[in-house]
Amino acid sequence: MKFTKDYSAEIDRLKKEIQTADAIVIGAGAGLSTAAGFTYSGERLQKYFADFVEKYGFHDMYSGGFYPFPTPEEQWAYWSRYIYINRYMDVDNGTYKRLFELVKDKDYFVITTNVDHQFQKAGFDKHRLFYTQGDYGLWQCSEPCHQKTYDNEETVRAMFETQKDMRVPSELVPHCPVCGKPMSMNLRADDTFVEDEGWHRAGERYDEFLRRHDGLHILFLELGVGMNTPVIIKYPFWKMTYANPKAVYACLNFGEAYAPDEISERSICINGDIREVLNALV
Repeated sequence: MKFTKDYSAEIDRLKKEIQTADAIVIGAGAGLSTAAGFTYSGERLQKYFADFVEKYGFHDMYSGGFYPFPTPEEQWAYWSRYIYINRYMDVDNGTYKRLFELVKDKDYFVITTNVDHQFQKAGFDKHRLFYTQGDYGLWQCSEPCHQKTYDNEETVRAMFETQKDMRVPSELVPHCPVCGKPMSMNLRADDTFVEDEGWHRAGERYDEFLRRHDGLHILFLELGVGMNTPVIIKYPFWKMTYANPKAVYACLNFGEAYAPDEISERSICINGDIREVLNALV
């Protein structure tokens, strides 16, 4: 494995690759959103979930999402806050916008496990995005009885504004319009995850992008991807770089910047804060 060597030299190498690559494939994980300010514990947790923390002892927002709340009204009080502050509220400290400035004039595509919609909010073309794990802004039937998702913004905002004593009004609790079962988040947690028509079209566009650029000078730019789901971004990026002699792999990750020996000569590994690295590149 290859770890970061000279920080400034790697920055210069990456800047050159961004400028000269025929295409850029961005693979983004949770570390990118963390760098943008989307922290799920500490100050933000206390600010928005102090009552839930006091009652249930949650240490982070993520854990609370799996808690078996006693009523759907309390469940959706929690989730509506969760969705609102991580999907609809403007939080980004400029990290996503800086990334967009770097690639907006390039032939790019984004594949991400993030579900917070920040790429589109920063200006990225939605037809160049593949959200593999879902979207905080979508609901689906919990069964699911059909393969369709539903925009939740209007209801979530109403839940956020009208909840009281850790409960939303009963009439706002969402139910499937087809079978009447409870709605759930369109997040990949188990085999009930709905891959709707839009999800499949995005996957097809990603595959077509890779086919069109096969054998060209491609920069596989990996940002904040850990080892929770390496088969979605990290391992494929390694394999595609290895298979294409003209490809370059870049890994920006605080504490986890590395690449296999087989592609080390065509890898750029930067162990640092992603926001600071993007600032340096811009």
